[in-house]
Amino acid sequence: MSKWFPVFVSAIMSVISYFVTEKVIQKPKLKEMFVKANLFGVDLNKQSKEKIPEAIGVVSGCIFLIILFLFIPVPFGRHIIENSSFPHDEFVEMVAALLSICCMLLLGFADDVLDLRWRHKLLLPTIASLPLLMVYYVNFNSTSVIIPKPFRPWVGYSVHLGIFYYVYMGMLAVFCTNAINILAGINGLEVGQSIIIALSIAIFNISELFGEVWKAHQFSLYFILPYVGTSLALLKYNWYPSRVFVGDTFCYFSGMTFAVVGILGHFSKTMLLFFLPQIINFLYSVPQLFHLVHCPRHRIPKHCSKTDKLVCSVTTFKKTDLNWLGWIILKAFKVLRIIDLKENIGEDGKFMECNNLTLINFILLWIGPTHEKKLCQILLVVQVFCSAIAFTIRYPMAWIFYNP
Repeated sequence: MSKWFPVFVSAIMSVISYFVTEKVIQKPKLKEMFVKANLFGVDLNKQSKEKIPEAIGVVSGCIFLIILFLFIPVPFGRHIIENSSFPHDEFVEMVAALLSICCMLLLGFADDVLDLRWRHKLLLPTIASLPLLMVYYVNFNSTSVIIPKPFRPWVGYSVHLGIFYYVYMGMLAVFCTNAINILAGINGLEVGQSIIIALSIAIFNISELFGEVWKAHQFSLYFILPYVGTSLALLKYNWYPSRVFVGDTFCYFSGMTFAVVGILGHFSKTMLLFFLPQIINFLYSVPQLFHLVHCPRHRIPKHCSKTDKLVCSVTTFKKTDLNWLGWIILKAFKVLRIIDLKENIGEDGKFMECNNLTLINFILLWIGPTHEKKLCQILLVVQVFCSAIAFTIRYPMAWIFYNP
């Protein structure tokens, strides 16, 4: 069987998944069902207080899983028909990958329903990634990393990381699921950035199908193509003005899908390059995420009803609530001109105020009040630009530092 045949079938099934997902989401009964179950939200960036169904990411996630369940016989059917040696290791990889994604989809939906705490958001992806790590250990157990040429005289050609490599992969699953979740808050952004990441991975996989490790990238395409199909349909209804909210369910499901293909496709480091905006957003958010600076529940931009534009949201806190490390970080950010810090706020001058530390607010800080749709488009352009940087690092620069 040609290596292109399963990919071609996957592409056709992905197109079908788009139309099926679109058909299901557009049904009025679906909205009624979610609203009746109290799974709805109100768009804080709109004047309208209409109830919008939340956690619709569970729909695209379920259709994604159904498509992949139906796809399983395609790459393995020939071995059954011809009664040839069955590739048990590849089959177990696919089943374990589906188990991890299915588990993360379930836990994400539980988060939307139960509104779990942040410590649970860190624990759940770790648990869901365990089947993935066990299969990696049984089938591969390769924990060596190649050292760049300039460092080889001191370190050697490669370093064996052992258990630390599994810790890294577990942390990768946690990062992927939460990185998309914290770069969110405006219509279309969660799904839009995820689709661009998925398309970047697909382009990378297709280019690598001509190389020696084509089988791992073929495996990745089995998951990425249906993911793009279902997510594009979801984006149609989540784009401004959003008619559905995707919820944490979609973010968890997306993150685990990316972690699965990165780990079992053996390109986890390359995949992280496609997460450059999410990495920047995480680093910028660290002072608030680790409560060195006051972190409100919602850090989304503030809507100005008079202009119908978004402006930076801010957080106000007492000076005495800020420890020495938080103080140093805010001062450093002010020197670098990446925050708008105001001191001596209030009648007694005991308060401070700064913009919430997210990439969304940072862009608003630089370009000023912006319409929500335009702001989302700017952020997606940044995502595309970062993907171009990732490909530059992965090919021309990697050839310089890694080729013999």
